[in-house]
Amino acid sequence: MSSSTTIAIVGRPNVGKSTLFNRLVGRREAIVDNQPGVTRDRIYGLCEWQGRSFAVIDTGGFDPVETEGIWKEMKEQVVLAVEEADVIIFLLDGAAGVTATDEEVAAYLRSHAKAPVLWTINKIDSAKREELVHQFWSLGPEALFPISAEHGRSVDDLLDAILPLLPQEEEPEQEPEAIPVAVLGRPNVGKSTLINKLLGEERLLTHDAPGTTRDAVDTVVRKGERAYRFIDTAGIRKKARVAHRIEKFSIIKALKAIDRCHVALLLIDALEGPRDQDAKVAGYALERGKAAVILLNKWDLVEKDTHTFDKTVLDIREKLHHVDYAEVLSVSALTGQRLSRIIEAIDAADAQHARRVSTPELNKVIEDAVRRHHPPVAAGKRIKFYYAVQYAARPPRFAIFTNRPKDVHFSYERYLANKIREAFNIESTPIKIVFRPRKGHEEKNKS
Repeated sequence: MSSSTTIAIVGRPNVGKSTLFNRLVGRREAIVDNQPGVTRDRIYGLCEWQGRSFAVIDTGGFDPVETEGIWKEMKEQVVLAVEEADVIIFLLDGAAGVTATDEEVAAYLRSHAKAPVLWTINKIDSAKREELVHQFWSLGPEALFPISAEHGRSVDDLLDAILPLLPQEEEPEQEPEAIPVAVLGRPNVGKSTLINKLLGEERLLTHDAPGTTRDAVDTVVRKGERAYRFIDTAGIRKKARVAHRIEKFSIIKALKAIDRCHVALLLIDALEGPRDQDAKVAGYALERGKAAVILLNKWDLVEKDTHTFDKTVLDIREKLHHVDYAEVLSVSALTGQRLSRIIEAIDAADAQHARRVSTPELNKVIEDAVRRHHPPVAAGKRIKFYYAVQYAARPPRFAIFTNRPKDVHFSYERYLANKIREAFNIESTPIKIVFRPRKGHEEKNKS
């Protein structure tokens, strides 16, 4: 399911943008505070509604007349979000009424926004407060959408209004059977150099200055009978270091590149080791269900002994523990060291990402796993597993039918997942297990 469609939430400070963002993405991800200016950068999340998936951008408060300090930077963020968005939610505060800043923002959107704008009045949490909406007609909208982001009132209606405005989903054009591979990592880690070495020519611009690659670039590389579509991305920086306007714009491009790939190559500078931002980038790939391979680049420059690689891998496993399934390779994009192993790792990861297993074999693995290690008793009752099926691939996803689906502990879920990995050689890709009640045999959970 693609999230290449983007919704931006804009408005003056303290109107409830972060509260609406959290409501749409279904988790408390944006910081919510009544102090204006808490959200200073764009925050991205995924919203799913009626079978469609789209990225949501939470922006800092927009004050068009402010030109200094952090307010200037926040304005730039909003401008970028408006440029990027397919649909814009212009959020206003129903309790505060129309302000001069609202009028400035409305004027800016009318003159600059190319995407449809939904004029949304927040903090209308009861029928009595709907009379507050009428004053906003003075801003000249075609329609108004009264909601309460905090309580969820009429947010469904807003989402229903968004759906017909979204562009049609199209699969990206690519060569038949070309494996889409996103090349990810912090700036200046060697992403373009790696693709150029694989390609055998200087097809992509490379430079020592961080941020040379500004957008996602597709390059097809052929190796034998197989083709690989490499998506080179601008380096994903920490928010505090996203200083230049064009680099801010490139972050969502990197997220879109992950959406388009089957395999994510995460390059880590072997001289610096894994950083917090590497863990975040790996998290992006995990959340989107992508296979992953970790490349320790610039390995030729590392002072080594017989234990250096093993120690480095342990460090990676500790700091990137959520993608402990990913194969780790030491490489040099500059010299071409272990170039063939990269292609082999991509082939293996792609095959595992698409892996399907037979239902009888799967159930035998689950039965053996349960016999070796019984699930813990929940609320005084024994958890029973009836049967399992694989219901999708890319990544492999399994449903296990049980009498108490809500009581299976995450540690036991991880145990079953590891047994499935071992039995079917599923590595380098996340797998997902869902627990479901058996039809006609549901047992009510009683605490």
